[in-house]
Amino acid sequence: MQTRRLGRTNLDISVLSIGGLYTSSLAGGESETRRIMQRAVELGINAIDTAPAYADSELTVGQAIRGMGAPLIITTKLGGRPQPFDPQNINALRASVDESLRLLGRDHIDILMVHEPDRPQQYPWWTSYDPLDGPALQLMNELKAAGKVRFTGLAGTTVTEMSSLVRSDRFDVVLTAFNYNVLFREAKQTVIAAAKQNDMGIVLGSTLGQGFLTRRADEEVAAQPIWLASARQEQMIAYYKLLDESGLSALETCLRFVISDPDISTIPIGCKTVEHLEASVAAVEKGSLPGDVLSRLDEIAAMLPTRPYEEPMILPFGKNYFGPGIANMGAAVQVGKLDL
Repeated sequence: MQTRRLGRTNLDISVLSIGGLYTSSLAGGESETRRIMQRAVELGINAIDTAPAYADSELTVGQAIRGMGAPLIITTKLGGRPQPFDPQNINALRASVDESLRLLGRDHIDILMVHEPDRPQQYPWWTSYDPLDGPALQLMNELKAAGKVRFTGLAGTTVTEMSSLVRSDRFDVVLTAFNYNVLFREAKQTVIAAAKQNDMGIVLGSTLGQGFLTRRADEEVAAQPIWLASARQEQMIAYYKLLDESGLSALETCLRFVISDPDISTIPIGCKTVEHLEASVAAVEKGSLPGDVLSRLDEIAAMLPTRPYEEPMILPFGKNYFGPGIANMGAAVQVGKLDL
């Protein structure tokens, strides 16, 4: 497995890492997570990203990796614990980190990220933006000085506010999701460019679009459900046509597109089974996409350079658009109701 430098941390991280949402009771629990982690290490993967918001992932991961001799880069987050969650309570945030250490069975966290720092109406993390300040930032500095945290980061889903936070130059790593893949490019000239300028490690989440990029929905796209903009419909049809003409699977196309970008340090994959893991590794081992496929993907992405205002954050192909899970996509992701 190829490794890349994780920005100014100077850690060598595998180009694929494990996304922790389904290394939990939401999928196969401890037994399958242990199988996934053992196989991942055999395949050269050396990192896992988890969070208190990912159900019981921290506990499950901690149980699964106990006794494993291979070095692993462990990322977890601040956010959502304890409930009711108050991001202005530094003592509660400190207790959350201590709980993460206990659950993971570690004496330190390699990378501690602020989870969803770019949605102030959800969590008011900051007391000041210029200069950036808040209890989370104060705690991170304290924990780094004490050796409990090696590096710090941000994990968010927007581009404008995330770019501003990245430009504060107070963090070592950024995880950006839902905004850079074969069709979405909003993060490339915003979050990713700012992170690159500050030599931050760049972690790219939701490469598969929470599944909508890898599960074909030809008939549904053709029927144009009420939420689907005409420009997005035309783009999806063009994407499916490219898959057919290239002979590449959607999984391979999505993963090889991302590794074609040298700015991306690692891609967390939310595998539920060892088979999911092995399929992802096999795709990545084929290397970057051919130039003609990359060029065509650029053309298809340019058909809709920014997302329509009304479009759901996760395109709900195959789902009940009028159900409660679609009404609150962000919460659904946090409690693990959606496929990666």
